[in-house]
Amino acid sequence: KGIGFACYFHVGGGARVYRSDGCGAIVTIDDFGKVTLITGSTDIGTGSDTALAQIVAEELGIPVSKVSVVNDDASIRPWDVGTHASRATFVAGNAALIAAREAKRQLLEMASDVFNTSPEELDIKDGFVYVKSDENRRMEYDKVVRRGHFREGGNVIIAHAFYDPPNEMQDENWRGNISATYTFGCQAVLVEVDGETGEVKVLKVVSAHDIGRVINPVGAEGQVHGGVVMGVGYTLYEELALEQGRVVNATFMDYMLPSVKEAPEIIPIFIETEDHYGPYGAKGLGETGCIPTPAAIANAIYDATGKRPKRLPIKPWDIIG
Repeated sequence: KGIGFACYFHVGGGARVYRSDGCGAIVTIDDFGKVTLITGSTDIGTGSDTALAQIVAEELGIPVSKVSVVNDDASIRPWDVGTHASRATFVAGNAALIAAREAKRQLLEMASDVFNTSPEELDIKDGFVYVKSDENRRMEYDKVVRRGHFREGGNVIIAHAFYDPPNEMQDENWRGNISATYTFGCQAVLVEVDGETGEVKVLKVVSAHDIGRVINPVGAEGQVHGGVVMGVGYTLYEELALEQGRVVNATFMDYMLPSVKEAPEIIPIFIETEDHYGPYGAKGLGETGCIPTPAAIANAIYDATGKRPKRLPIKPWDIIG
């Protein structure tokens, strides 16, 4: 057996590889209190839709169940540079937060007529608009919206925002502060190596990350689990076989992916900080689970066998050959 460690840092606040690194957001509130976030950001399985809904709900002071996220209609969704570089929670989250903040301002403006006071004297908590100096004076936020709609001179609540993070394009020497913030972490791996066959079994992975404030703890843990298993896959199993430029293992019968049997025990750890630029202090997490995995596994193999792997995927004959 052997133990290996690897550390990393990765962009956690977007990555300006194009002239714009921004994302748009639109927030609306209808007569029945349904809040719709229309975002340019696409959830590709990381749970970013849930995180964005949580950010909007937190800012509006309402249950997250009242927020729906729409990102699958190109005729209405605002522009976004794409889901990459662990940027969804940070960039799309900031856009959603700014739009939600403006929607809240409009809602409190409506409520000021209902309570006959200034918007500054009002706030929203647990789905109720209330007077700060007397919390017994309160009303469900959806009733406030209906009153704002069904009156002479009424209005609708719709807010939009576009957030472009404060980062830089790299220069001709590939220098420049490409991200608004950075995610850091460390990973420890325990492996078992069969001395006769060279087979490597990953037994346990402890994966620690500074991702700022964790918006969705369950989703964050799931993302680390998925990232670690992905890292195990391209460290030990996954390889495209080419013959004269043609892929000859293009099906899952031939292209080896880790299954549940190969998944190790995974212990995610989050060291919470508060990022200055992130929505509620959050930074990006997306790719961080898989980044240190190959190096940590390779170091663990070296610790177990004294042989230093030099390529990926690591084959049994690289160890016993």
